[in-house]
Amino acid sequence: MLRSSDLVVFHGRTEIARHPRLTAKGAERVVRDHFLEVLLAKPGTMAGSEALDQARREGTFTAAHEAFWAAAKKAGDTEGTKQLVHVFLLHRHLEHRDVIVGIRSALAVGAHTADIVALEARKAAQSDGRSPTVTVTRADTGTARAGAPRGGQPEARRAVRLPTDQRPLPSLDCWDQLLNRFRKDAP
Repeated sequence: MLRSSDLVVFHGRTEIARHPRLTAKGAERVVRDHFLEVLLAKPGTMAGSEALDQARREGTFTAAHEAFWAAAKKAGDTEGTKQLVHVFLLHRHLEHRDVIVGIRSALAVGAHTADIVALEARKAAQSDGRSPTVTVTRADTGTARAGAPRGGQPEARRAVRLPTDQRPLPSLDCWDQLLNRFRKDAP
């Protein structure tokens, strides 16, 4: 569906993508997130990609990302670029600010892997009393629903707060009885 401000793509009745409408002749917008899986398979194409250039212009590829990439490439261009792509993949599930804190923390201890960035990003969210995971408001397209804050993040996101677990702790008494029963029945 083409609307005045955006293009909405449906599969049946389910919205699967939403992009801002480009009105200039020949205009195009590349969403870096759409290419991440391809960049994992072909990391050599990252440096000259339009998606990376556009992310730099928009400010979503920050100085922290640049520093992480430079440090990670010391282990080899291909492996370093793959680690950066894995960091980009973290943006799908973690808030932008937490990923940036994770990158800075990883660099501070000399770690150049996305796993350490993810761990530090989750710790940053939890230390602020927030859930470390987020949901994307629109099928990871980089656009938010009406009224949702953008805040300069690659995608408009909101934190998901899970309710506290009110269930009683499990008891293993029955398990012990079951084990004893099987031991007695064994030949």
